[in-house]
This record gives sequence, C-alpha cells and structure tokens, in this order.
Amino acid sequence: MIDWLNDPMLKNMDPVKVELIKTAAAQTSAKSGRALALILMTLIADANKKGIQFSPDEISLILEVMKDGKTPKEKEQIDHTIQMVMSMLRKQNP
Repeated sequence: MIDWLNDPMLKNMDPVKVELIKTAAAQTSAKSGRALALILMTLIADANKKGIQFSPDEISLILEVMKDGKTPKEKEQIDHTIQMVMSMLRKQNP
C-alpha cells in the first residue's frame, strides 16, 4: 500500500484539497473500474463547485491513491475509464 499521506506534494497542497482526496480515498477502497472513475469525477466536480481546481500533478496523485492495492488489470481498467471520461469532458468543454 502506498503511504500517500506522506507524499511531499501534500505538504504544499491546500488543506481543503487534501481533505477531498482523503474522502475520495476512503470511498475507493472496495471499488474498481467505472465506480472509481465516477468517484474521481465527483471529487473534481465538488471541488469545482467550491472554486477549487486540481492541477494535473494533483490529479495524478489522486489516481495513484485510487489505484493503490488494485490488481494490474483493475489499474488498466481504471486508466481506460478515466481516459474515456476525460475525453468526453474535453468534448463538452472545448
């Protein structure tokens, strides 16, 4: 298991973002695939409503947290689902 709470990126991150990531991490422990993508998209949408934007590096960290403890096949499924969702979002928000 990744000890992501000790990631150096978190030291300089807005505490509100850290709390959102902790919430997402708690929700992902028994989930995989599309459910994880939904949790990520909900996290980003909730943050946006609060005026919070995640950087690409922060989103990468969130994805690593979500994939922690998953099988290689589950990780691949998560990556594929996230790519599909992000592609759809780009089309909606050109």
